[in-house]
Amino acid sequence: MPLYIRDPMVDDLVEQLMRATGARTKAEAVRQALQDALEDSRDRASLIDRIKPLQERAANLGPADPDFDMKAFTDEQWGDK
Repeated sequence: MPLYIRDPMVDDLVEQLMRATGARTKAEAVRQALQDALEDSRDRASLIDRIKPLQERAANLGPADPDFDMKAFTDEQWGDK
């Protein structure tokens, strides 16, 4: 099924992409941009994989101190004793 986009901003972006990449047609420019976007999304690690190192670092800090008073700490940092 053909793709028809009637949006002047999209048309301008495709024209800019054609000039930047040397694509001969709008279809070629759009095809390459879509292929590049798909490849980038496949190469990107999943959210779970990106968060895992942060979770491990937090776990290595140990359990939270149940007696820690965040308000008092924040007030002290701001000089609002």
